[in-house]
Amino acid sequence: DPYYLQRLGPPAVVHYGSAAVGWKLDSPRQAIVAFAVLDLAMLAGAMVVFVLPQQKGAEKNTTKLMLAQVATALDTYRLNLGHYPTEQEGGLDALTKKPTFENERLGEKWQGPYLKPGTTLDDPWGNKLRYEPVAAGGDAGEAASTTALPYKLFSVGPDGQPDTDDDIKHGAEPAGTENTGR
Repeated sequence: DPYYLQRLGPPAVVHYGSAAVGWKLDSPRQAIVAFAVLDLAMLAGAMVVFVLPQQKGAEKNTTKLMLAQVATALDTYRLNLGHYPTEQEGGLDALTKKPTFENERLGEKWQGPYLKPGTTLDDPWGNKLRYEPVAAGGDAGEAASTTALPYKLFSVGPDGQPDTDDDIKHGAEPAGTENTGR
């Protein structure tokens, strides 16, 4: 609006502390508006500094909760069928849709879906949750020693790569060593 620019006057530099504003401020109203704009800019900068790290923490917490929910569904599946889902049964997909069982009696025991409709099996970064049954005694004995669970359940984390430091694993911490913030 050319009229508005005429009212502000020619561009000039007004110093306020170490900040420079590109218009001459002739009235208190113009000064208030200019400083309000500066305040909003500083608030936006503060949000970037403080909110983004908290969002990353929220994504990790959401993933931990999701893994716990899936682990509960896996346990319920095992209680109904006598075993955890196998790869032939579809792995984690066996929690949401009934697998095809060779044994008809086993199929009758399936009481799913074991997760609420619409539950996604993807982490907040768009990666599929990983589920790997651990064979008793096999080369997965190492995994069985770090977790009492007969399976590995994890997210590959923000980098999307397995076996890196940002992986989020269910049941990986021994009891009593959860992060208490101390």
